[in-house]
Order: sequence, then C-alpha cells, then structure tokens
Amino acid sequence: MDIEQARFNMVEQQIRPWDVLDQEVLDLLSKVRREDYVPQAHRALAFVDMEIPLGHGQAMWTPKLEARVVQELDIRPTDRALEIGTGSGYLTALLASRAAGVVSVDILPEFTTTATQKLRAHGFDNVVLHTGDAATDWADDAGFDVIVLTGSTPLLSDALLRRLKLGGRLFAITGEAPVMEAQLITCTAPGAYRSVTLFETCVAPLLNAPHPAAFVF
Repeated sequence: MDIEQARFNMVEQQIRPWDVLDQEVLDLLSKVRREDYVPQAHRALAFVDMEIPLGHGQAMWTPKLEARVVQELDIRPTDRALEIGTGSGYLTALLASRAAGVVSVDILPEFTTTATQKLRAHGFDNVVLHTGDAATDWADDAGFDVIVLTGSTPLLSDALLRRLKLGGRLFAITGEAPVMEAQLITCTAPGAYRSVTLFETCVAPLLNAPHPAAFVF
C-alpha cells in the first residue's frame, strides 16, 4: 500500500467533503500519522472511512469525524484541553499538537497504557494520561479551555460544563442511538453557555455515561 497516496485520498475524498477546510488542520493530518495509532491487526484500514475496533466495545472515530472535531474546537497554542476517553491516543496526539497541554482520561487501563507508550514514542511531552472514570466529571481546579468527549452521552453532565474556562469550548455527542447530535458548547460568561448543533452522527457511548432519570409510574 502506498501510505502517502492513501493519506492524500483520505483527506481529499473523506475529510474535505465533510467541510474540514482549515489548512492547519489538514496539514496536521500529515504530521500526526494515523497509522501509528491504529491497532496492528487493523493497520491496513487506517485511512478507510470507518470506525476501527479497539476492543472492549470501543472504536476509533472515523478520520473525518476526528478532523472535523479538531477544526470545530479551534484549539489555540495557549489552551489547556481535557479529553474524556483516550482510546487509541490518536485524537490525543492531534489535540496535543495544537494545545499547550492535554489531560486525557480513560476508564480502561489497557488504553491508557498503550496510548502512553505511543505518545511518548512520538515525543508528546505535554500530555498527562490517567486511568479513571470521567464520564460525569474530572476534578481540576484550574479548568479547561477545551473539553472533548470521545464517546456519546445521553445526558451531558453540568459538572463538565463548569470545568470550562470563560470562552472555553466543549464538544460532545449527545442522545441515544440511532439519533445523536454533535454539539459545540461555548462558555460565554460565568455559568452561561451557548450550544450549537453541528451535525447528526452515532458513536459508542462512554462507559458509565449519565442517563436522564427514568420516569416511574
């Protein structure tokens, strides 16, 4: 397989048509090599428009979703980011390439260990990885400029919103299958938020994601 041709085709046939037009984001896809974060058994699928299995019912997002999210978050060199759901570590690497620092949390120790090895091997020294459950909150007094949930959640936790600094952006996919919405939420003032629905999609839920209280007759 001609890897560079496959990467070029991924950008031109999948990512650009999905309204990812920020040249810095497109350039980043050549700098951070997706194939290095794909499980070895599926490496030949690194540039295919599909979710790649990671085990434990989890999967890498499609390339176009990863790129679109990075574009929508408008990450700045001074930003501090929180990623909930490390997974393969690829999106972590994309975030870390643009932000000042990234805190990434995964509930599965296997994912944290593997991602740590890959990120260190590629020289990312501005990432702190944790094994833990951050589906409803991740205690951090400093707050974050960027928060991204890599799994869907039927209900977005208010506690996570409160972790946003003024001007901070949070990306989450909310709802339940088969209809989910990708939302970008911006903190416009202390305790005030603006939400924009970007598109519809469907991805695996975060483990232990909060659910609305069930109605009891």
